[in-house]
Amino acid sequence: MLERWTGQGRRRRAARRLPDGPLRRYLETPPPGPATPLTDLPLLAIDVETTGLDPRRDRVLSVGLVPVDGERIVLGGAASMLLRPHSAEDDDGVGQSATVHGITDDAVAAGVDVEGFLDRIFTALAGRVLLAHYTRIETDFLGALCASAYGVRPPLLAVDTLELHRRVLGGGIDMGFTPDPDTDALRLWGARERYGLPRYRAHDALVDALACAELYLAQAADLHDRGVTTLRDLRTA
Repeated sequence: MLERWTGQGRRRRAARRLPDGPLRRYLETPPPGPATPLTDLPLLAIDVETTGLDPRRDRVLSVGLVPVDGERIVLGGAASMLLRPHSAEDDDGVGQSATVHGITDDAVAAGVDVEGFLDRIFTALAGRVLLAHYTRIETDFLGALCASAYGVRPPLLAVDTLELHRRVLGGGIDMGFTPDPDTDALRLWGARERYGLPRYRAHDALVDALACAELYLAQAADLHDRGVTTLRDLRTA
């Protein structure tokens, strides 16, 4: 009975509603356990570029994926994709968002379809923890894509480098968050400045995913000295 309320129970119920494929195999693959040491933790840094911030009316344009194995970024597994519109009715154009990410309507039209897009993401994510800076964007938009394509919104185990940076600025594992962190300090590029990490060109999905992965490793080393050594510690508020 308790399994109904666990994350693994939700994953199994969602998997039963899907045909065989990468999304089902992702749900059937157990994620890393809470006691997994950070030195062994497999993650996948993900960044999505979108036409806006609301998955109910905006759409995904591209994704960047960068695996992290413990304390090592796996550049050989890095990838990026453009997502073409589902249909002519769904294609309102890139619009003003092109001034932010530089993605054009012509480039998106040459992208992959939604099934291929999700298949690649969930093949890479199987057995890993999603890693992003402000994970709500990635989890909400990927959830909306899955719901539209497959009728299932999969549970996504995630680590958020923005929330980790609140921890960095606030104190140790039992010291809570700083009450009013500076907004710029919490942004991806502001957080990287704390560690002397270089500033890359922003709003390219692959570059931003790599930037997030690098930031995570710096944060994990910083928080290790404060007693954060396992996945459970990372996700403790």
